[in-house]
Amino acid sequence: MKHGRTEREQEAPAATQPRLPAPPAWLRWLPILYVVAVLLLEPLTPVDWPVSFALIAVPVLAAFAHGPGTVAAAAVFAVALEGVLAGTPCCAGRSVGYLWDRHYVASYICTALVGSLGTIAAAERVRRERTLADVRFVAETAQRVLLRPVPHRIGNLRLESLYLSAAAEARIGGDLYEAVPTRFGVRLLIGDVRGKGLLAVETAAAMLGAFREVAYDEPDLPALADRVDTSMRRRAAQLGGNETVERFVTAVFAEIPAGGQVVRIVNCGHPPPVSLRAGEVRELDRGRSGPPLNLGMLVEEPYQVDTYPFGPRDQLLLYTDGVTETRDATGTFYPLLDRLRAWGPLSPKELLDRLHDDLLAFSHNGFKDDTAALAVCLLPEAAAPPPDE
Repeated sequence: MKHGRTEREQEAPAATQPRLPAPPAWLRWLPILYVVAVLLLEPLTPVDWPVSFALIAVPVLAAFAHGPGTVAAAAVFAVALEGVLAGTPCCAGRSVGYLWDRHYVASYICTALVGSLGTIAAAERVRRERTLADVRFVAETAQRVLLRPVPHRIGNLRLESLYLSAAAEARIGGDLYEAVPTRFGVRLLIGDVRGKGLLAVETAAAMLGAFREVAYDEPDLPALADRVDTSMRRRAAQLGGNETVERFVTAVFAEIPAGGQVVRIVNCGHPPPVSLRAGEVRELDRGRSGPPLNLGMLVEEPYQVDTYPFGPRDQLLLYTDGVTETRDATGTFYPLLDRLRAWGPLSPKELLDRLHDDLLAFSHNGFKDDTAALAVCLLPEAAAPPPDE
């Protein structure tokens, strides 16, 4: 199962038709292995212990991984094989007279009945898998629309993004990111919606829509955060329900003016960004984080902007809490800052590729939460765009 996609992978064209999930190979081969085991045991057992009766389970095993046609064929095969084994004199001295013994007839009938039920179960399983495949297909399409790829380069900024899904069944969640060029500089957003499922997706879509609209005409970054918060509150009120106040989003708004030199940060209850500059790795946090969006009316604290130096070759990493809350087998949290210090200088793409692989290895593919990350590097003014851009 693939847990995540880098930005370049997101740009690949989506499949036009959903595909049914393939069962593991051992499950597909299980009916054959089971039959082989029965055939090996049959000549070793006494006449009074006809192991061939165990072939009644073959259609059931086939129903776990194969379609109804294959299950029906497996049932017919099991009945025929029972008949062959019942009439084989070489197996512990049995004779052909056993072929129509009432015990064997009962076994044939039971195997045929189990085969019929297994065929029905396989048809229902395939129907549900097809429904799940359709849901996944829609979710992936919605994900591509919601989290459209950020540009690899805006001016003298190099950008890369990463999204990791906690479950293949969902492949969509409430983590979000965006980067837009404006007359005030490049404005960045990363956020994490409370909850999962369609409610989180709807909230994330509303959040991105508000940011994309406001980022172009609001000169003040705290005012931008406040306007997005107002939009989120209005949207939550329109939807109503008991979870209006609980539909909150933690987020970080960042602004890098043309030419760089500084980065402005407004933190709304989100994990602080990480600065990587001149061999130094540190969190950009001065303890002035504001409330999450859609909770401002409860806390009534204004959003504050913090300014940090951001020069050529400096890098900014924005991420959701799925990174730092990833655990290993012992329950230890992922040591993001230690990892970044150990890796040394990397380009944005190399950084996110390394982060992606390391998170998978650290958690043993056991993600519990969706994860998004956005890496931005300020290139020297003289740097020319790569040939592929």
